Amino acid sequence: MDAMAGYRELRKGRASMAGQVYLVTFATAARSPIFSRFEIASEACRAMTQPRLWYGSRLLAWVLMPDHWHGLVELGPLDDLSIVVQKLKSNSARSIRTAHPEVGSVWAKGFHDRAIRSQNALRPAARYIVANPLRADLAERVGDYPYWNSVWL
Repeated sequence: MDAMAGYRELRKGRASMAGQVYLVTFATAARSPIFSRFEIASEACRAMTQPRLWYGSRLLAWVLMPDHWHGLVELGPLDDLSIVVQKLKSNSARSIRTAHPEVGSVWAKGFHDRAIRSQNALRPAARYIVANPLRADLAERVGDYPYWNSVWL
């Protein structure tokens, strides 16, 4: 199966529902740890949290790891999850390449998503997301890692 057929298979059955919260993950191109560099990670964080990207949907919690991003996204009434992710990836890639042209490709194609089925699962999912740097031995405490945020602070 070629790569494009694989991406089409991943999209089968994917439906965006207004008000639904999704755990979203996407990786860097070739899983390159480009966000190990402070200046590139900072640029990505700034670009991905710009209010103009979130006028309809809400970013509830997120973390930027050296080679991937996790987030809890609550879809707005007029948004489609694929389009929200595409905007995140393209806006951040454009900002990064403008400031750091040596980076080249930023994000791999596609993304993974999982609908959060109950309100009781939201905070545990957010904790899982922001604790990623601890599990990866990038920090000893969540507050020591600079590339994350949550509405439940």
